[in-house]
Amino acid sequence: MSMMETDRILLRPWLESDAPALFKHASDPEVGPRAGWPPHKSMEESLKIIRTVFHDATNTWAIVLKETGEPIGAMGYGPSCNCNLPAREGEPLTGYWVARPYWNRGICTEALRLMIGHIRQTTDIKSLISGHFIDNPASGRVMEKCGFIPTGETVVDPDQGRDTPIRVLRLEL
Repeated sequence: MSMMETDRILLRPWLESDAPALFKHASDPEVGPRAGWPPHKSMEESLKIIRTVFHDATNTWAIVLKETGEPIGAMGYGPSCNCNLPAREGEPLTGYWVARPYWNRGICTEALRLMIGHIRQTTDIKSLISGHFIDNPASGRVMEKCGFIPTGETVVDPDQGRDTPIRVLRLEL
């Protein structure tokens, strides 16, 4: 799995030694629910996520702040989940999150642009689908800055842990 970097961030595979940092940020009750997952309850849970979810998803990276070397979020894409997003056949779903101290600093936009460049250079993927809860418009702005276009569709997916509508966006590669 490749690593990618800008002057400010590094996208690299998750390591088991990242569990304390993941727990620190993923236990924040403001972070996970915005992305459709519950806050982590223990360091053991964070380690399990690294060993399973992040390890099994070959295209999931830790967003590492180069200045500190600390993972501060996640970026990835993969097969469309068993969710209500109207994905085309074979169209990957992309998602990301970043820790609250790093909100509104352009880090997710930088990481998403980096990943999109990687996808364009290394795959024959034609498009990506994504979405954001309508009460998290900042996530939608990240997607739009990276070229995602709203489809006009809104879906509700209680399996994401909330009954909040999700605004759907797509990027043609």
